[in-house]
Amino acid sequence: MSDESPWLVVGLGNPGKEYAGNRHNVGFLVADLLASRVGAKFGRAKRVQGEVAEGRLGFGGPKLVLLKPLTYMNLSGAPVVSLAQFFKVPVSNVIAVHDELDVPFGQIRAKRGGGEGGHNGLRSMSKSLADKEYARVRFGIGRPPGRQDPADYVLSDFSGAERKELDFLVDRAADVVEAIVLEGVEWAQNKYHGG
Repeated sequence: MSDESPWLVVGLGNPGKEYAGNRHNVGFLVADLLASRVGAKFGRAKRVQGEVAEGRLGFGGPKLVLLKPLTYMNLSGAPVVSLAQFFKVPVSNVIAVHDELDVPFGQIRAKRGGGEGGHNGLRSMSKSLADKEYARVRFGIGRPPGRQDPADYVLSDFSGAERKELDFLVDRAADVVEAIVLEGVEWAQNKYHGG
């Protein structure tokens, strides 16, 4: 991992007001917070179907390119690849922030590589990048209650009880992204996988 290479942080979600509060859109919330932390604003990118913000982590720190794809989730890979090529970001410096059914609500997990667990955004990224070895920040949303279809569950809004904790968890997920950039995935796992 070169200190010179920028980092591409992809907040996965779906465009449009009707999806804004969905569990599936938590990647957008984390990307928005990271943009405000680095003093950047999202704007439409000419060459890419997405909103992009750029900034540095701390004074003279690593460059972050933040992306919110404006394709739907299952087509997220195309804008990711376009930006990675444009900014010359190696796959090792790509981080996907996404909702995760297999992690309980309230937990944030970091990992590098692996499968997609049925997540269409990750599947599209892996296919477009032709590589699965990017980092992931997995925002736990837990499994749907009863017999609810997981596809319906991820496209539903957080519950009232969950919303009370949401700001704290989005903040923590942004901390995990910063930890990966500054210290690496393993360090982030050691620091944040306690709870």
